[in-house]
Amino acid sequence: MPATSETPPTTRNVSDEMSPRRLLSSSKVYEGRIWDVVSDSFQLGDHSGTLVRDYIDHPGAVAVLPMNDDGEILLLKQYRHPVGMDLWEIPAGLLDVEGEDFVAGATRELAEEADLTASTWNVLADFFNSPGSSSEAIRIYLARGLEYVDEADRHVRTDEEAEIEFHWVALDDAVRAVLEGRLHNPSAVVGILAAAAARADDFRSLRPADAPWPAHPSQR
Repeated sequence: MPATSETPPTTRNVSDEMSPRRLLSSSKVYEGRIWDVVSDSFQLGDHSGTLVRDYIDHPGAVAVLPMNDDGEILLLKQYRHPVGMDLWEIPAGLLDVEGEDFVAGATRELAEEADLTASTWNVLADFFNSPGSSSEAIRIYLARGLEYVDEADRHVRTDEEAEIEFHWVALDDAVRAVLEGRLHNPSAVVGILAAAAARADDFRSLRPADAPWPAHPSQR
């Protein structure tokens, strides 16, 4: 039997929404250097049994897709030990500075990882990296109007970041790399596909940089 939709798509918009449940207890079971693991006991409904879920308590992160005047995007190659691979990524980092504005955090990461500043910022996409096991929420920005940071003011990169390599890529080539399974970093994959979709109306439909972000842990 052919699949059919119960509600015509033109009359209903899909949207994730907050869904608070009755929290019975919460405890930290592991305290890490960057994030912790917590264990929550909760109920789905008034008459449901108790459920227990362990997950990573994460401060959230931002990522930046830098785009130059020719429509090319900047990708960074960086070693990621848990998967044992060099991945092509976009600038990204934790929102681990207390009280830091989201755009300010993205600006900081763009300067530290790519030696760039940007004059035009928009939100490309918001997503959860692994909502079944982590509270990590990521916001991806599109950064345009790029200029290089003066060499004397550039951040000194250490550890894995010291090996970063840069490559400007045509957006269509990046989309092809995603669809052919050659790119795996989630922020890069989401950002590239979102930018390709947004390009259809010359990025006019994108949200402003200061758009609300209710899914971020600090806003829940």
